[in-house]
Amino acid sequence: MNSLIELYHNCTDPEVIIKGGLIVILLIIFAENGLFFGFFLPGDTLLFTTGLLASTGKFDVRIEILLSTISVAAYLGSFVGYYFGLKTGSTLFMKSDSLFFKKKYMFAAEAFFVRYGAVALIMARFLPIIRTFAPIFAGIIRYPFGKFVLYNLIGGTLWVVTLVYGGYLLGRIFPSSKDYLEQIIIGIVIITWIPVVVTYIKERKRAKENPVNDSQS
Repeated sequence: MNSLIELYHNCTDPEVIIKGGLIVILLIIFAENGLFFGFFLPGDTLLFTTGLLASTGKFDVRIEILLSTISVAAYLGSFVGYYFGLKTGSTLFMKSDSLFFKKKYMFAAEAFFVRYGAVALIMARFLPIIRTFAPIFAGIIRYPFGKFVLYNLIGGTLWVVTLVYGGYLLGRIFPSSKDYLEQIIIGIVIITWIPVVVTYIKERKRAKENPVNDSQS
């Protein structure tokens, strides 16, 4: 049990991940952007922390390299997610819940995609869990691949540049911010999870108010 807890900590603590180097960061971002078992990985906080530590010299990788390689990892993760959804189809909705898969997250991504359409592929980048399952759902409904490529590139670029470069600028302007990294991470988690929780609550309420329509869909 302790080993599982330690493994989870190592996979979700941005500072621990960054100590593993750029390759580990890229693998985490790749998995979190489209592999259904990667929904619990720390995308937002990892990007921001990476940029912040790079600006202070604690992570010695040039910002240009970080922005380019992490963007590519995010693109590729979503492409794999789309392909996975394309191949598995609606059977994923019938898959039983497990430690690495929660059906409710798939339904949350569906509701988000239905409500916001193609723009969801851009918005989803900034929302934990939705970010992981949105490209999979796009593949399931066979969303036009050309459009998916466009929105994948736009969303991935905006997400990476906003968070990595945002952390980098904060570190350059306020070098002492690295001393408050834990508080900053908590703040990012709260901010990014608010819209996810709100969307989930709204969809639960809608499902209760329209049980007949949901059962027929």
